Amino acid sequence: MKNLLFIYNANSRKTSGFLDALHKAVSPKTYNCNLCGITYGIFKEDKTWKNFREASDLSMEFLHLDEFKKRYASKFGYKFTFPIVLSANQNELEIFISTEELNSLKNAEELIQVITNRQKAN
Repeated sequence: MKNLLFIYNANSRKTSGFLDALHKAVSPKTYNCNLCGITYGIFKEDKTWKNFREASDLSMEFLHLDEFKKRYASKFGYKFTFPIVLSANQNELEIFISTEELNSLKNAEELIQVITNRQKAN
């Protein structure tokens, strides 16, 4: 299986993390990173997601938007919308779970099901 890159639609700075947590708590419906909302609660990682991630044999990497842009901007530009899950193989990135699909998911169980089903298909 290819390496999966999970890119959050949030920046990595500490102040961003605090503001994101506050936004999730006060107005979760307007929070612009459903991947963050699914994999993390307000203050800690979702237990179901954490158990899956730790037990999985998938190669997974988690990047904030600013980290992704810094690492891949010169090669891939900004052709993706965020949040997104990409599969990386050799020197190519392909969409594994689109922004639209991520935004339609309601919880960690649904995300895990999508990943598991796509992993089996490959």
